[in-house]
Amino acid sequence: MMLINRLFISLLLALVATTASAVVDLYEFDDPQLRDRYLVLVDELRCPKCQNQNLSGSDSPIAADLRRELHRLLQEGQNDTEIKDYMVARYGDYVLYRPRLSMKTIMLWGGPIALLLVGLVIALLIFRRQQPIEKTVEIDKDRLEEILRQAREEKTKDQN
Repeated sequence: MMLINRLFISLLLALVATTASAVVDLYEFDDPQLRDRYLVLVDELRCPKCQNQNLSGSDSPIAADLRRELHRLLQEGQNDTEIKDYMVARYGDYVLYRPRLSMKTIMLWGGPIALLLVGLVIALLIFRRQQPIEKTVEIDKDRLEEILRQAREEKTKDQN
């Protein structure tokens, strides 16, 4: 029993150790604010090679180059907007998780709003076309009474 427990714990630790490994670049920053800006930017910038993965989580060579470039740009004193402009000029809008509003990205930003409005208009039209249940019941009741009246009249004509 003791051997099984040890094997289980060893296996569990091996799994945790492999999944907990993350990309760690050790860059020196003189200012803690630069370090904080670096950490924010590597989370906001997307790896051009990876599918939907930010720079901080990607282990691809291009992501390592971008992290190194980001460190260099921060050390040179560029602000976040200048850094993002540089990255977009080099890699396109894809590098930003939140692309800027432009003619290229208008559908990206406006598409969900347009779809929501179209859905609301369709729902409104459907609800307006439907009659209330009470009104439908009254119409059906009146129609049934008319059919019964006509049937009685025909029956009395047949009997005469």
